[in-house]
Amino acid sequence: MKWLDGCLKALDRQDTSAFVTLVVDNGSTDESVAFIKKNYPHIEVVSLRNNTGFANAANVGIEKSATPYVALLNTDTQVYPNWLSGLLEKIEKSPPDVGAINPQMLRMDDRERLDDAGDELSWYGAATKRGHNQPARWYDKEEEVFSTCAGASLYRQEFLLKIGGFDKAFFSYLEDVDLGLRGRLLGYRYLYLPAAKVLHKGQGSGIQHGRLVELTTRNRLLLFTKNVPASLLLRHAAKLFYGQVYFLVAYARPVSSLKGFFSFIAWLPVAMKERGY
Repeated sequence: MKWLDGCLKALDRQDTSAFVTLVVDNGSTDESVAFIKKNYPHIEVVSLRNNTGFANAANVGIEKSATPYVALLNTDTQVYPNWLSGLLEKIEKSPPDVGAINPQMLRMDDRERLDDAGDELSWYGAATKRGHNQPARWYDKEEEVFSTCAGASLYRQEFLLKIGGFDKAFFSYLEDVDLGLRGRLLGYRYLYLPAAKVLHKGQGSGIQHGRLVELTTRNRLLLFTKNVPASLLLRHAAKLFYGQVYFLVAYARPVSSLKGFFSFIAWLPVAMKERGY
């Protein structure tokens, strides 16, 4: 709840009124829903009984939307007044193969440095924030990016429906990279718009580090298993194996990493089925 007031006040200061705000509450227990209903009665709230993860909650919001575009926004953000109008103008001028626009996400504690300028993916399995912690002025050019961050990006509704939304099996973490990769396999691409800005705290949900390691370990493997052709998996097998060993050591949470590996094995039949095997 500590993030809600700053996030929603920033939305009220947008220089366009051509949008509707919908809050999907993921089973919170800190009076978030009561706070919104009391202080922001114009905002619709969809309350989920349990924490179903970011991916499912985002899908619920998307399904409730009846607009040609859908912007997703984490609670630990504060958008600039031209955030939405800038994204809307850009996507409306873009060809239909542009599925989403990523704004310039700045660190909330140091707005001169980047939090995210679009997401990247390597053959080592590293899904990273482009430009993270680097000076924002280095990323002042509009350009294509591998994928968009679901924390503050704008999507075509048509794109989301064609892709099938986020994979709720991911629960949280890397679900936006998975969505971006699936879109690319269907011919979509994504743009970065530095003129549209948003402050982002990052990890504002306060998830325990061990759980984060478990989910990212599993989801990294699911992402490649589901989507990448077998010939490319074989070609880059050494890099993929090295990446898993690297993250196992780097996280320094061997129990959580092993939980992630075992969870991946449990989900492997589902992932293989999605490949059409």
